[in-house]
Parts: sequence; structure tokens; C-alpha cells
Amino acid sequence: MNNNSREKSIYRITLIGTIVNVILTVAKFLAGFFGHSGAMIADAVHSCSDFFTDIVVLLFVHISAKPNDKSHDFGHGKFETLATVIIGIALLAVAIGIITHNAQLIVQVINGQTIAAPSIIALYTAAISIIAKELLYQATVKVGKNTNSPAVIANAWHHRSDAFSSVGTLIGIAGAFFLGEKWRILDPIAAIVVGLFIIKVAIELIIPGLNELLEKSLPDEEETKILKIITENPSIKDPHNLKTRKIGANIAIDLHIRLDENMSVKESHAITVDIENKIRQEYGPATQITLHVEPYKKP
Repeated sequence: MNNNSREKSIYRITLIGTIVNVILTVAKFLAGFFGHSGAMIADAVHSCSDFFTDIVVLLFVHISAKPNDKSHDFGHGKFETLATVIIGIALLAVAIGIITHNAQLIVQVINGQTIAAPSIIALYTAAISIIAKELLYQATVKVGKNTNSPAVIANAWHHRSDAFSSVGTLIGIAGAFFLGEKWRILDPIAAIVVGLFIIKVAIELIIPGLNELLEKSLPDEEETKILKIITENPSIKDPHNLKTRKIGANIAIDLHIRLDENMSVKESHAITVDIENKIRQEYGPATQITLHVEPYKKP
């Protein structure tokens, strides 16, 4: 998939997500207000955060798709990584807000206060939200994998976290609506469980993104695979000083190899081009490869 097609696919699914998030946010706020459900209003805030992360993806993916220029010799791929980290941080902030708010509700119940009973409109809205956001997750994560975009995959998980948040909301509202006043505490308890899950997802997005921004090497199994591709050519001796890193959806490889000292420049160039082609077949055409050739003296 070329950069133009990739960017169009990402834009299309993100715009769809943006429209869905705007509709759900408005619907949840109205259902929470008129349905007397604090949990639904909190869920609306979560959907609103999805809208803002959609905007982040739209802005940063456009920047990351720009070709190399004078100020960014290695391209703009890390802008997409930065977007992933921002989404993770947004998830973390929303989760902390959900947990804090619902912990306060539990304390109120323990102290003998009564949580307002929600109405059926809040229940229906939560059910619709679950279905809509799960469908949106499935569509978004598919595009993310097809385009190899960590930011889009991160945004897909934000959609799913909203669906899980709505599951907690649905359980709490259903318990309060059908089981009576003493069961209304189910709402904040379920929301806290969902908040903890969202924190887990946020950490799983933030840590890899920070590792990439801090130039962490590829996993050992990937570096072993790279060396295996290179050593398939018997002319290459002693590959060493392998350095790898991710740049957004792509990777960069720096490596020293030894070739026969009597080999012509033309022959050595042909070998390095062959290596580059094989690596790009495995890791994509945008893979950045730097090979340093050193002389090897036959015994």
C-alpha cells in the first residue's frame, strides 16, 4: 500500500469514527441529563475524549505521511508514534477521572446517601453505544493493521475502551433500574472495574510508544531475522554493529558487513542492493537501510 492510499484509508475510518463519536457524545449527555444518570454523563465524557483523539490522529497521520525533507532526514514517522502516546495519555487521564468520580459515589452510598435512580432512556443509550463502538473498533483495528499504523490501532482501542465503559454503565444502570435503590452502587463499582481495564490498555499503548521515541532497538527475534536474511548471501562475512529502531510504522537498520577485499566496487554495490531489496521485501519499501562495507581478507 503506497503512502497516498494509506493516508486515505486512515482518514476515511477516522472521519467515520469522529462522526460516530460526536453523535454518541451528544446522545449520552442528553440521556444522562434527562435520564438522571451520572454514569451516563461520565460515559459521555469518555466518548468526547474519543472525539479529541480522532482529531489527534487526523493531524499527526497527515504530518507523518510527509516525505523526508531538509529538517527531517529520516522522515516524519515519529509524529505518528507521538500521536499514539498522546492517545494513551488521554486514555489514562479519562480512566483516572472515571475511577475518582465513581469512588466518590461509593463513599456517598457508604455514608448513607442515595444515588439518583436512572431512567430507561439511559439504559437504551448504553446498549446502543456498546454496539456502535464495538463495530467501530472492529473496522478501525482492521484499517490499522492493513496500514501498519500504531496510531490507528491505538485509536481503535480507544473505541473499544468506550464500549467497555458503556458495558459497565449498562450493568450499573440495569442494576439500579431493575433491582431497586440498594443495588444502585453497582453503577460506580462496575465503572471502577472498567476504569482499571482502561488504565491497562493505556499503559500498553504508552510504554511501546515511549520506547520508540527513546530509540529502543527492535526485539531480539527481529534482529536475528535481519541477520539471517543478510547471511543468506555467502559473499557476506561477519555482519556486525547492527543497530535498529522504529520510525513510526517503518524501521531503520544500520549494519557493517565484510566483503572480499579484491571485489570490485560494482560487485559490492550489487550485493548491498540485493540485501536492501530482500530486507524491504520483509519489512516494507519505506525501510531505511544503511550498510557500511569493510574489506575481508581471505585466509
